[in-house]
Amino acid sequence: MTKNSIGKRKNGFVPVRVLQRTAAIMLPFYRAIAKNGAFARQWSRAVVATNLIAMGRLLKSVSPRTSGLPLGTNGIGYFVAFPTGNFRLELAAGVTIPPGTAQFIFEARAHRAVARAILPLYIQLARNTCFAAAFSKAVGREDRRAVNRMVRSLVRTPALVSVDVGVEQGGIALNFKFPFSRFVYRNLLFLQTP
Repeated sequence: MTKNSIGKRKNGFVPVRVLQRTAAIMLPFYRAIAKNGAFARQWSRAVVATNLIAMGRLLKSVSPRTSGLPLGTNGIGYFVAFPTGNFRLELAAGVTIPPGTAQFIFEARAHRAVARAILPLYIQLARNTCFAAAFSKAVGREDRRAVNRMVRSLVRTPALVSVDVGVEQGGIALNFKFPFSRFVYRNLLFLQTP
């Protein structure tokens, strides 16, 4: 892979259609986590147990369009991968505790709080093509000020402590710290190699 293929991308970090499809497919899942405590607890147990079969079943039950998409967990978070049209890269969406800070813990309460906070952002990404295009371009250029402004205009919680741009091979991380948890939780949209 060349440096240009993983460095700053002037046209956006992913095509707008990929970003919108990812947000639209993740929305029902984040809604279910935010609104259904029993579902969120089942999901957290499956993440901690690294039970991909249970995670796949739960995910598909609320967002059928996730069927067949790659899913991963490391016991402290999860990712769903979406094709980008570039066979060397896929867009991953998920929530995790930063590696090295915890082992086999994923609090349903914190996950629900993250999901509630990010719903307005994912709604805009899924439904507003102009917003999604501007967002993808800003992330691709690693324009921290623009990305921070766009995110914070929609994610309105004091628990959002920072927005990182340029994570992994390109993408963003929204970092949340809740008073009831000792861990930081990160909502990520980033590019990875399949």
